[in-house]
Amino acid sequence: MVFAHLTIHHRSKSQKEIYKMRSLKDAEPETTVVVKEITGGMDVKEYLAELGVTEGTEIEMVATEPVHVHRGPIALGTKDHDELIIARGWADKIYVEMGDETTPLIVLEEGDTGTVRSIEGGKDFEGFLSEYGIVEGSELTFLRHVPDCTIVVSSGGAEMRMGEGQASKIFATQDGRSIQLNHLKEGESSTVEKIVGGTHVMGKFEQIGLEEGSAITLLRKEIVAPVSDKGTYIRANVCGQHITIGHGLAEKVLVS
Repeated sequence: MVFAHLTIHHRSKSQKEIYKMRSLKDAEPETTVVVKEITGGMDVKEYLAELGVTEGTEIEMVATEPVHVHRGPIALGTKDHDELIIARGWADKIYVEMGDETTPLIVLEEGDTGTVRSIEGGKDFEGFLSEYGIVEGSELTFLRHVPDCTIVVSSGGAEMRMGEGQASKIFATQDGRSIQLNHLKEGESSTVEKIVGGTHVMGKFEQIGLEEGSAITLLRKEIVAPVSDKGTYIRANVCGQHITIGHGLAEKVLVS
């Protein structure tokens, strides 16, 4: 009888914990919450991990605001590149100065120009960005939001699919110059020169047989249906870093 009583008590506590969990989008501004679960599959978890959000992360809510939604990768103009594409999660960790204000790169609008004042994410991340020519003091111009599409490539006889953000981490050699995979045209072939990212990124590409020296052909780009560019953003602090998360993504983060 005692054993049965303990079992019922444990189940009741578990149900109470589940009941207390709520979506991040429902968290009140100026409160602190802890991530308990992330739903939506590995792509969602990997993207949020780039922002520093994983299960167990403490999030300090700042504000919930109706704003222009910054979806997907962004294209930048730099001293060395007419158009450089970087993943949205990376842009969230780059702070630029415009006039008297320092703000995350991701919140800039088309045509805005700012000077990099700080890069959050540690020395390894700073090293990744330096391979793009982005360091403190760099001047960056926000050119545009890259259309949301799936890039389909072939390498070693296999067909592979990836988003624009993933493709931006692959540099290929074409006509003696280094370009991002995103800039290959349909039907064009090249050789992978380098892959920018940590062991997780390298491992993910190696699993599909893509590494430095691989021959690669861009087969096609599949455009997905456009979505509204208006929505609501959550602004928050994670480990001292300012991040922004759209409501659609915040719905997949359960907190208490």
